[in-house]
This record gives sequence, structure tokens and C-alpha cells, in this order.
Amino acid sequence: MKQSILIFLFIATLNSSFCFEKNSSKSILNKRISTFEYIQPSKMWGVDILLSNGGFGVGGFYALKLNPKLTVLTSLTFNESKDDNEVEYYDYWGQIYTPGKINRFLVIPIYTGAQYRIFSEDILDNFRPFINAAIGPTMIFTTNYDKEFFSSLGKGKSYWTFGGYVGFGAHFGTSTSALNGVNIRYYFIPYRSGLPSMKLSESETKSMKEFGGLFITLSFGKGI
Repeated sequence: MKQSILIFLFIATLNSSFCFEKNSSKSILNKRISTFEYIQPSKMWGVDILLSNGGFGVGGFYALKLNPKLTVLTSLTFNESKDDNEVEYYDYWGQIYTPGKINRFLVIPIYTGAQYRIFSEDILDNFRPFINAAIGPTMIFTTNYDKEFFSSLGKGKSYWTFGGYVGFGAHFGTSTSALNGVNIRYYFIPYRSGLPSMKLSESETKSMKEFGGLFITLSFGKGI
């Protein structure tokens, strides 16, 4: 009887020790997972792809990380802008044309701004939401629509104004050398005197005074 009791106590002791070690291992693993922090390079550069109702755009950016939440950005983009009254048609040969259009507009913002990460304590690091804003000079380059695109570039005119944007978005993944994300921005690019955009009738011409709007930006970056 005494031997049975001793054997039982020995097995119970081994079992409790095993459970303690197992629980300790789990707690250590959970602690390591919970304390994991995405470490982004302090300097990054990359490419932006912009999509909007006005057309397609491309650009580049340089990012300098000041702390885990705040990043300073500089960007240069090229995107097309169109009048809201423009309606595109296809001719017999499949060419696109817009009746009444006077000028093409190429908008080139050169902006500096900041990006601030939000909810970093509540969301895992493979999804990093942020808010951002930027301001700076903007060049609006116009070319005559009646002339072929490339031949019209030599006779184009440039106009300067001041603009900016506000937005929100998120970066994805846990790679410490790459930066991939999406950003929804609203650009404010006013030109008060207006630039001729559409010929509504023989005696009436419409001018564009706002060259911004809503943009969806896809960003692909790499650490330096």
C-alpha cells in the first residue's frame, strides 16, 4: 500500500512539473509575440502610382523616419487633370477624342509633409494605419489639345500655384526592407485666375480653377 502511494505521489509530481514547464514556455512565447515590434528603416525611397477620375499618375517619394510613429516625406508626382465636363468618344478608327477640349493639363506637385502612424498599440504590425498631410509648390503644364501630344510639348506653358493634400491609409506586411501600402488622398490645388479647359459654345469658354481631387495612391518603397 505504501509503495502504491509513493508511486502515485511521484507520478503526480512529474505531471505538475511538466505542466509548469509547458505553461512557462507558452507564456514566454506569448510574451515574445506580444513584444514583437516592426522595425522600419530610418530612410526609404519608392514609387507612387496614382489613380483618380482625372486620369493616371506616377511619382516618387523619400521618407525619413523620426520616431516609431512620425515620418517626414518628400514627393514628386506627375498626374493628368481633366475638366468635369469632358466626355470622351471613339472615332471610326478607334481614336479617342473629346469635343470642345482646349488644353491638356499635366499637374506636377512637389510636396513635403508628415505621416503619423495610428493605433500602433491596438493593431498588429502587419497592418499599420496612418494619417498624412503635405504642402508645397505645384506646376500646371498645359498643352494645346488640337495638336498631337508629343509635338505640343515644345509649345506648352507652365503655371505655378501652391497646394497640398490630406489623407489616410495603411502599410502592409512585416518586411523590414520593403514598404507597400495604399493611401487615399484629397488634393487641394487651386488656380484662382483659371486656365481655359473647355469650349462650351462659339462665345463661351470654361476655365478650370481647381486641379486637385480624390486620389488613390499605391506606394512601393525600399529601405536605404
